[in-house]
Amino acid sequence: SYSFCTLLPHFEALSPFPLFFKMTRMSTLADALKTMANASRKGKRQVLLKPVSKVIIKFLTVMQKHGYINEFEIVDDHRGNKVVVELNGRLNKCGVVSPRYNIALPSVDEFTTYLLPSRQFGFVVMTTSLGIMDHEEARRKHTGGKVLGFFY
Repeated sequence: SYSFCTLLPHFEALSPFPLFFKMTRMSTLADALKTMANASRKGKRQVLLKPVSKVIIKFLTVMQKHGYINEFEIVDDHRGNKVVVELNGRLNKCGVVSPRYNIALPSVDEFTTYLLPSRQFGFVVMTTSLGIMDHEEARRKHTGGKVLGFFY
């Protein structure tokens, strides 16, 4: 009888997938927000996010505007870029909403009660025809859009 360790050199020929098979990244926004939530929960003061897109940078700008994170610095490495985010310990949870549901203006309140723990704090981030903004700004500008995520 052979152990798995003796069969390891021959395993690659038997497997339909090579041993270096790597999963593709489905949502960079979801990965970035999950990384930030985990780092904040662990008590870290800063976190490195990579790769970074324009949507992630706009999402971070909304979070910074409401005081949930401090500064963030974009590091250009000629690949997917990186961002170093300074955490301030105020972030409890953040996440992405997938699929990106359409929200009309009257149903924004209904969606925020579904996602957020309280009316007093927390924000739902939406992408609208006027740009990426939180749900309160979308209500002020009288526009609906698609839900990207939330933070509180």
